[in-house]
Amino acid sequence: MEKPKKVDVKGIYLNRTSIREENVQKYIDLIKSTNLNAAVIDIKDDNGKLTYNSNIELANEIGSNSNPAINDLKKTIKRFKDEGIYTIARIVVFKDPYLAENKGDYAMKRKNGTIWQDAAGTKWVDPYKREVWDYITSIAQEVSDSGFDEIQYDYIRFPENGKRVDQEVSFDNPDRLSKAENILAFLKYSNDKLKNEPVYVSADIFGLVTTATNDMGIGQIWENISPNVDYISPMTYPSHYAPGSYGISNPDRAPYEIMLQAMKDANMRNNKLKNQGLKAAVIRPWIQDFDYKSVYSIEDVQKQIKALHDQGITQYLIWNAGNVYTVEAFK
Repeated sequence: MEKPKKVDVKGIYLNRTSIREENVQKYIDLIKSTNLNAAVIDIKDDNGKLTYNSNIELANEIGSNSNPAINDLKKTIKRFKDEGIYTIARIVVFKDPYLAENKGDYAMKRKNGTIWQDAAGTKWVDPYKREVWDYITSIAQEVSDSGFDEIQYDYIRFPENGKRVDQEVSFDNPDRLSKAENILAFLKYSNDKLKNEPVYVSADIFGLVTTATNDMGIGQIWENISPNVDYISPMTYPSHYAPGSYGISNPDRAPYEIMLQAMKDANMRNNKLKNQGLKAAVIRPWIQDFDYKSVYSIEDVQKQIKALHDQGITQYLIWNAGNVYTVEAFK
């Protein structure tokens, strides 16, 4: 199947409320009124719920597609496509409290056999479980047939605080793969399942993966992921960087400097891959358009975009969990 035309993507994220039929037009109008041209649409959200009617056996068995936000996925995607908007299906991978709850066999387990939860009380599925891989890639295949241009994997990682997690959890890992090897193996498995689908594939990664030399205990290594996806999206939110990152005492108030340094490192690592004759994904970062440690202004958003341009990066995605965007920053 032929892949869609490649587009210089500048997009916003839309959650399950925003993609309800009565809200879609508002966001189409927002995109059309700016220099944006793409939408990242929740297909499998952070709770593990599908936002559309699925025919996948497991989804129907556990009810992960009950009360879908989208009644007719093809029709909804067509509304975006008819307006020339590039569509990306966001699939949250290993953070899946719904599947972990309803299929305890697939959950991350404590050494005593009970289901593990992270600090926020969220259950995850075991990233080593092949049945989970199959479920995820079946969803990716199913929505590829609905007209999406791209599949985007989020939470394609192990939970953070890896050292503590490893002390608490007994993973189902008979092949004794490292976390990073497992994430790579999942990507290769997915690429095989999607090779005949008319979609590109992208992966969201922690912002610091651009710079870290190890997998930070979550299994994400730039050199493993970049050659195995079409687009790589570091979540470079300045407010999420620790004081002292890149020698900057208050990263939250240095949106240009943080983004610039992260992208310098990302470009350098991609160039090394290319010099080795390997494929490297197009860099398309997430930028911060939300208030966390401070109020993010038009200028704060635009400084991040300027840093990207100064590193020759022309694509980006904008994150605001509530989908309230600083429209003036994208005019």
